[in-house]
Amino acid sequence: MEEILALVEARLRTALGEPDARAAVTFLGTDRIEVLRFLDGSDVVRYATLGMSAQPMADPSALLADGVEGPRAELVLSVRAGLADTDQVLRTLAVLAASPQVEGVVVAPGGSLDVGGPLWPGAPFHSVLVGESGGLVPDLELDAPLEPVRFLPLLPMTPNEAAWKRVRGAAELEERWLARGTDLRDPLRRSVALD
Repeated sequence: MEEILALVEARLRTALGEPDARAAVTFLGTDRIEVLRFLDGSDVVRYATLGMSAQPMADPSALLADGVEGPRAELVLSVRAGLADTDQVLRTLAVLAASPQVEGVVVAPGGSLDVGGPLWPGAPFHSVLVGESGGLVPDLELDAPLEPVRFLPLLPMTPNEAAWKRVRGAAELEERWLARGTDLRDPLRRSVALD
């Protein structure tokens, strides 16, 4: 576990630079989850979890969890800096990263995660769409039989967008965002037109 997390942190540093802040959260019965903050010198701040990939995610319908095989992931959220108090998202991200251990959830691209309230105080988003890995932070290959660690981007969704996604699917929501030129990093953005 420690070796995997050291490799994951090294991959994050290679892709995003040195973190300028980090916070750790431990939930009863779970491994420690850290959230690292990266400023890239522009107007974007990135938050990445560290600890979710220590254990593979288990199929919730499986009778026994496999401690070796299964998907591994960390979460990455990118937002424009200075427009909202987004640093308050740290605990929320730790909760999302702990959900595979706590709730037996397998976090995968196209899925959504609901936090039951704003992502940070005053945020217009209550859930996130899980994006495809391999973009900002390349997947981290591990020795067989371990699956690679995937760095999954989180795309904040308004309640209306989340409802649209439930009915129409992730692909249609992403197409709508693209067609309307939606800035998914804007922490204050309004819901995309869904007519």
